[in-house]
Amino acid sequence: MGAVAIPFSAEAGERVDVALVLAVDVSRSMSPEELQIQRKGYAAAIASPEVVRAIELGAHGRIGLMMFEWANDTHIREIVGWTIIEDRDGATEFADKVLADSTFGQRRTSISGAIRHATAFLEDLPFEADRRVIDISGDGPNNHGAPVTLARDAAVESGMVINGLPLMTTGGAGFQFNIKDLDEYYRRCVIGGPASFVIPVNNWVQFPDAVRRKLVLEIGGVVPHVPSVIKAQFTPQEPYDCLIGEKIWRQMREQYFWDQ
Repeated sequence: MGAVAIPFSAEAGERVDVALVLAVDVSRSMSPEELQIQRKGYAAAIASPEVVRAIELGAHGRIGLMMFEWANDTHIREIVGWTIIEDRDGATEFADKVLADSTFGQRRTSISGAIRHATAFLEDLPFEADRRVIDISGDGPNNHGAPVTLARDAAVESGMVINGLPLMTTGGAGFQFNIKDLDEYYRRCVIGGPASFVIPVNNWVQFPDAVRRKLVLEIGGVVPHVPSVIKAQFTPQEPYDCLIGEKIWRQMREQYFWDQ
């Protein structure tokens, strides 16, 4: 049957296993080459046999998928709108649309804005979905818009799951905004909801495989296997500063006399 593009005016009759929003970071902290690798990696993963197989094995045998790019709190650009995918032809058609578009980097990083926009898309679905999932990828902490934890908590309270793909890579013009423990930042500050998880990317070579693995898990509604560890005693978790990105931005602005 292929991909079925669903206009928002369509009758809500068809049901999918998951409505999945791919929210892709295009902040200028990533180089043009990295942005291109990211786009190609998503396209390859979406059209991969593993992802198609995961779709076909679902209870309904179809998913709803859409993709948008984000950067600052006001920047959002839809790449592919809501589409029902149920076979290889549909996945390939979606991937081709991803590749046909071009990416342009934008200033600042607002994960909270990305979550807010993704939440709006999921609250106005043109079909029924068993699960609603936000897939966030990014290479730095939130430094624009509302605190990320507020957006996360609102989305989770609405019944959504947020998973993270932290890009712990180097390159781009905004390396000074990077943090070494971005994976932990995503675990503590970004993801949320039942069975939410993080898959870090430490090198761009890993990116296509990481996206493919993440999509398979999200479509199947499972989490990565983590070996069980039995601790001899309970140690309270140290508090984590989820405003680290905002503080880095403020420090850089004061140091270099930026006006915004």
